Amino acid sequence: MIGLNRPSANLFLRKEEDMLNHKFHLGMLLFLVSVPLACGGGAPATEEASDEAPPTEEASQGVAPDLSQAGAVSGKVNFQGEAPQMARIRMGAEPDCEAKHDGPVYSQEVIVNDNGTLKNAFVWVKTGLEEYSFETPSEPVTLAQDGCRYLPHVLGVQRGQEIKITNGDPATHNIHPLPQQNREWNISQSSGQEMTRSFPRQEVMIPVKCNIHPWMKAYVGVVSHPYFAVTGEDGSFELKNLPPGDYTLQVWHEKYGTQEQQVTVAPQESQEIEFSFEG
Repeated sequence: MIGLNRPSANLFLRKEEDMLNHKFHLGMLLFLVSVPLACGGGAPATEEASDEAPPTEEASQGVAPDLSQAGAVSGKVNFQGEAPQMARIRMGAEPDCEAKHDGPVYSQEVIVNDNGTLKNAFVWVKTGLEEYSFETPSEPVTLAQDGCRYLPHVLGVQRGQEIKITNGDPATHNIHPLPQQNREWNISQSSGQEMTRSFPRQEVMIPVKCNIHPWMKAYVGVVSHPYFAVTGEDGSFELKNLPPGDYTLQVWHEKYGTQEQQVTVAPQESQEIEFSFEG
């Protein structure tokens, strides 16, 4: 058997080591290249929808309110000035939706009622209920898509309460809320389909859009209690069964922003307040 001298042996070992290192680096390179391919080509991920439940907001440790001495707050949201002319919505690209309307369709950003009040203002108790906890309603609230519009334009729910979303149009829609405190989701919905979603964290307000029909907009107010209301065709609101206490009430409007008022509700007392926005 012929042996190798020490210099030759060292050279042989170095070559073997270099070959092993080369194979290791090549293997790592192939692994790193394969990872983004397996994960979708490395494209930026946009969450379309998720069946995984989002992390829930910790339930309040407060007590259930004693409503035996409950009162109420009611009032109106007034508008001062000349009502702005809303932009006309052109639905020529969706003739089936256009056919659902008797005449021209206009933006719902500002609707001034005949009595000088505002429609679609969201009124809620912002502070004063921190010591209480409230059960989440089991009945869902419906957000419909009809005539290529969201109905209602403004709605309120309690956190965790289900929103049933329906599509009564022959067209496909895309529901895309844009929250800041809750999880964003973006999902398409074919004609006749229904789905349910919820928001676990309080947030006033969450804009909702349709990526397919850019004129479709809605707003969802998510609160931790049942004391909220959306003004209708007479601009009024009423918050019933409110425990006695000192409260901050806030009104939100899509165009005119927010206002706040302080109110004290004595046992079994009804208070009246008014908000006013100027155009």
